[in-house]
Amino acid sequence: MIVDVKNIVKVRKQKLKEKVEYLKANGINPKLVVIFASDDPASEIYVSKKRNMCSEIGIEEEEFLLDSNVTTDEIISIINKLNKDSSVHGILVQLPLYKHLNENKILESINPDKDVDGLHPLNLGRLLSNKEGLVSCTPRGIITILDELGIDINGKNAVVVGRSVLVGKPIAHLLLNRGATITLCHSKTTNLKQHTEKADILVVAVGKAKIITADMVKEGAIVIDVGINRIEGKIVGDVDTEAVRDIAKYITPVPGGVGLTTVLSLLENVTEVASKKI
Repeated sequence: MIVDVKNIVKVRKQKLKEKVEYLKANGINPKLVVIFASDDPASEIYVSKKRNMCSEIGIEEEEFLLDSNVTTDEIISIINKLNKDSSVHGILVQLPLYKHLNENKILESINPDKDVDGLHPLNLGRLLSNKEGLVSCTPRGIITILDELGIDINGKNAVVVGRSVLVGKPIAHLLLNRGATITLCHSKTTNLKQHTEKADILVVAVGKAKIITADMVKEGAIVIDVGINRIEGKIVGDVDTEAVRDIAKYITPVPGGVGLTTVLSLLENVTEVASKKI
């Protein structure tokens, strides 16, 4: 079955609107600041989506649009000011950055308590230690989908294909923290099929079109496709959806799947930070 992620997001957005309205009634105006230092066209689209959803939810949003002459130190200077600004609840540095910039240095300069993208080493460490902290948006969105589907993660065999800091590693730890048995696969994994065919929950985030075929999926598995690939003008996922949809119990679509929950998760993170002001 193809998961209706749009409906999941619609329901969650309404709950989030109500939470934002409650905060505003108590004198707190949730605010997100986005720092954009990139010439990546896809990033421009993502920032636009964030801007639109902020407007829809009622979250204030400010953007720093920086040209290619900007330096790492200049961005850190901006972040330091935002760290001290009590009206700012979330700071997001849109990735990827211009190639000459020091990504790690910039991300590490963000106050971990305002790091709504969950990429500061302290927040990654909190995740590893199963402690409360801000979680990366796409992994958080995946858990949202599983929760809304009523999936009991505890005791399940979960296979994650992809080991990035953005998706693979954090979702593996989120699933582990929920009681799943984890197998983390990647580009060096030999015989990928022998791992994926045992998965009760299969998360695929490698950026290779249709790398997961029908013979690699267990009957009744829950398949979360995070991949976004452009093939002949069309966007397709990492899973051969048409071949797998009748085998899997649930599979998320591409487009219109996990990506929708990523932006929502970002704004949920901002709202949670703002809520701590009460």
